[in-house]
Amino acid sequence: MSSETPETAAAPAPAPAATVEPTPAPTEPATAPQPESQTATAAPEPAAAPEPTAATTAAPDAAAAAAPSTAAVTEEAKTAEPAAPVTEANATAEKGKEAEKAADAPVEEPQNPLTRKFTDAEWKAVKELRAKLPEIFAKAYPDASSDLTSITLWGVPLSTTPDARASVVLAKFVRARELNVAQAEEMLVNTLKWRQEFKIDDVLNEQFDPEVFGRLGKVFGKDKEGRPVTYNLYGAVKDMKAVFGDVQKFIRWRVQFMEESIKLLDFETVDQMVQIHDYEGVSMTQRDANQKAAAKEATTIFQNHYPEFLSRKFFINVPTLLTWIFWLFKPLISAATLAKMSVVGSGPKTIGAELSQVIDVKELPKRYGGEAEGFN
Repeated sequence: MSSETPETAAAPAPAPAATVEPTPAPTEPATAPQPESQTATAAPEPAAAPEPTAATTAAPDAAAAAAPSTAAVTEEAKTAEPAAPVTEANATAEKGKEAEKAADAPVEEPQNPLTRKFTDAEWKAVKELRAKLPEIFAKAYPDASSDLTSITLWGVPLSTTPDARASVVLAKFVRARELNVAQAEEMLVNTLKWRQEFKIDDVLNEQFDPEVFGRLGKVFGKDKEGRPVTYNLYGAVKDMKAVFGDVQKFIRWRVQFMEESIKLLDFETVDQMVQIHDYEGVSMTQRDANQKAAAKEATTIFQNHYPEFLSRKFFINVPTLLTWIFWLFKPLISAATLAKMSVVGSGPKTIGAELSQVIDVKELPKRYGGEAEGFN
């Protein structure tokens, strides 16, 4: 109902009074609309009014229908709900509602150059895995405080709070399990458990003989995308017993070398490395049980607990026997892994032609066909 007061239609004016003349048989006049007010004195008998037309009779009826009665207006005013007074409690409640709406609103993901390359399916899996982090921490560290909400992995804090670098780390696990979040969760739980059992912090502080292990691994230069390049020089030490006599010692060194290489990644523009495995001077026929056991355990560790850290892997100066073994097992290697691996022949020219496609010659040591002095 409108709050405006409707205009009231005007009543028809009374006919002008006529001179009354006595007649032998007066006829009863037609009833005319009465004036709004009458005096106490009797008025002269009005003359017969003109026959009302349809227009004059319809106007008063329409006005009566449109005009609300005073009683109806009064009743509506009584039943109208009064406006709620603005109080501190009401203001607090409104703020609470606004906070709930803000919490329910989609959170804008922090981005960096690496996360901008994520597909929609990868983002979906990363968000699902991130939401499970409290549950993952509880499974990985059952003896820890129940309110554990954050840990640091490879220098990156992981929690349910969106963070671009953390998204890059989580993406490694979901990619390694082909975006299967349940399997990625299991992989992350097992990795955290393994790191605690392996005592990774102690391993990082362990000192190894530089004359033995210091010659086995080198980090030198970067590829054309800024990724660090690591070299595993299996033939650099002739005394294989010094290297593999204690298998667990070799494994601890190999893990330390991997962790030190990961420190070169910023997880913003670079989150992978290039590995070059140099087999110069290695005799595959002289491999003993310790060497085989060390190779098998190292492979298992890196497959299960260091997902998606390799951009490319080159095997150079490979003995003929190892080349045949590689081609024999090639059908069993996944297409994604196979695309990262290359078996290269011997000699600087042959090696340089292959490696220079990924590494600029100025970053490639001369011994491998590049222009850099390289390492001893």
